[in-house]
Amino acid sequence: MNHEVIVTCALTGAGDTVGRSPHVPVTPAEIAASAIEAANAGAAVVHIHVREPGTGAPSREVALYREAVRLIRESDVDVVVNLTAGMGGDLVLDQEDPLKPVDGTDLVGALERLPHVEELLPDICTLDCGSLNFGEGSQLYVSTPDMLRLGARRIQELGVKPELEIFDTGHLWFASKMVEEGLIDAPPLFQLCMGIPYGAPVDPGLLGAMVKLLPEGAQWASFAIGRDQMPWVAQSVLLGGHVRVGLEDNLYLARGVKATNGQLVERAVGIVSDLGATVVGPDRARRILGLKERVHA
Repeated sequence: MNHEVIVTCALTGAGDTVGRSPHVPVTPAEIAASAIEAANAGAAVVHIHVREPGTGAPSREVALYREAVRLIRESDVDVVVNLTAGMGGDLVLDQEDPLKPVDGTDLVGALERLPHVEELLPDICTLDCGSLNFGEGSQLYVSTPDMLRLGARRIQELGVKPELEIFDTGHLWFASKMVEEGLIDAPPLFQLCMGIPYGAPVDPGLLGAMVKLLPEGAQWASFAIGRDQMPWVAQSVLLGGHVRVGLEDNLYLARGVKATNGQLVERAVGIVSDLGATVVGPDRARRILGLKERVHA
């Protein structure tokens, strides 16, 4: 069991959720306000995607990241900033001509996924550690070994901590190889992502097996989507990990009750506390994860 638990809140994601809940933040101001709400509720880390303000569509626009991060950093609330670097890996194929990408494709190279990380130098950025059949139809998420090594090397040069996103066991195998190759600084940080079709299913036995495969000294968290989000908080803590909740992964506090990010964090904090563990703040989280200390004004 983990007795010092970091709670991450994944604020908005890139999924088609904006029309399904009024609480999903869209504009940089809404995302920053939701980050502050989550931090005040007990999240030490906020994981940030951005969206097009007019449509809610997922975006890679650096200016949107810039504004959201500025508002968070200029607030009087301290929180560890974790920016996605997974956008730009979507490939949708034409069934009759599989060499022809179709609408929905947003596929760029490893370094083209990092301009906001280059400029803003967040505490953490994500690195999605393998390709994946992403749900039904003909959509793939593309992240090849060459892309990953190139991206990991650049993130290391920037002094940013990569959060190694693991959607299946092969991803864990390759991420551990990058640790062996010296592309990931100690302690490596893994996020074990469960229930995303068609990656690792939501299964406690599988989570336990994946934890046993982690490199020695690794820090890790896990999450599950939808109604499994809160049970997975307990699963992760009991197996020695940290936790992630938030509207990226689940919209509900209870059946028919739409949640805010702050409410999801509060619920997770209660579960962690009921297990007898301590929810740590951002300064302690930075020490646990080997991040640079924040310079307080």
